Formats: sequence, C-alpha cells, structure tokens
Amino acid sequence: MRTLIATAFVSLDGVVEAPGGEPGHRSSGWTFKDIEFDEAAYEIKGREQDEAAAMMMGRVSYEAFSPVWPTLDYFPRYNVMPKYVVSSTLKEDQLVDNWGDITILRSLDDVAALKETEGGPISIHGSATLNRNLSDAGLIDRYHLLVFPVLLGAGKRLFSDTDKDKQLLKVVESESYSNGIQKLVYDVVR
Repeated sequence: MRTLIATAFVSLDGVVEAPGGEPGHRSSGWTFKDIEFDEAAYEIKGREQDEAAAMMMGRVSYEAFSPVWPTLDYFPRYNVMPKYVVSSTLKEDQLVDNWGDITILRSLDDVAALKETEGGPISIHGSATLNRNLSDAGLIDRYHLLVFPVLLGAGKRLFSDTDKDKQLLKVVESESYSNGIQKLVYDVVR
C-alpha cells in the first residue's frame, strides 16, 4: 500500500493559494514577501523529493506546473518521477511530453485504487481542491506543512469546511525557525 502525502506551504489561517507568486491572489508570493529567508526551513522540500516515488496534483496545478517545472534545474528528481493528475476534464492530448510519465486519474476511486498498488510514497503538490477532496475522503496518510507566520484572510484553504467526523493526527516531526515558519509533519491516525 502506498502512502499519500499532502505537502503544503500554508498561512496560519489555512490559506495555501498563490504561495510562490501565482497571479490572481491579492497576496501572491506570500511565502517570500515580508518573510526573511531561512534555508533551514526548506530542508523538508529536498527530503520530500528524495523520498517520493511519484507526484500527484489536480488539473489546475498541473496546468501551472507543467510549462515550468520541466525546465527547472533544482529538484531534478521530480522531473523524472511518475506523475498522476486527478481530473475529470483534462484530456490525454493536453499532457506535456517532456515531464516523464503522466497518468490521468478520473476520480477519487482511481486514487484509492492507486494507493493499493506497490510502490513508494506519492507526494501531492499544490492542488488545494484536490487536497480538500482527498482529505474529506480519508485518503491522505501524512501532512508535510510549512506554516508561515501570516494571516491572509482570503484564498483557497488546505482543509474544507465539510461537516465530517473528527480526524486525529499524530505529530511525527516539528521544528520552529528563526523567521517564524513552523514545520509540522503529521500522520493521520486510523
């Protein structure tokens, strides 16, 4: 069985939208604007790349990442590992051909079936809507969160406001950094 890991930059009030400068959000680039850089806070990002066997994302994140990530020379393992895009609308002919093997999953049932296969961890990047839906369906096994000391007030959030049963989490790693960022790694308690 594979482990599904949600990895996110998140504001203290739960916003995950536009952390790196993506257009359309009033606070776009909030992870680096007004927050002093501390390289140690990002150690987990390199480790994620080394530990992941595949990436997963929703259609919107795929459309944002696929023109850019294949040309980046940092995090080279992400460029060659298998990718899964969860989308009911993306067509095969819309996939790029320079970013490794890419498979479209059409439903959360397809994600659940993928989790039952052999292989290493799958890391979910971006994809606020997908993360909320996977969490609500009980499919996420672990969270890798870098929580930034900022309140954004508006934007896509990591967790939905769906009325569902309580879900316990177990802290497996945490650290605070000089710039106020908190690393929080949680396993979902089943």
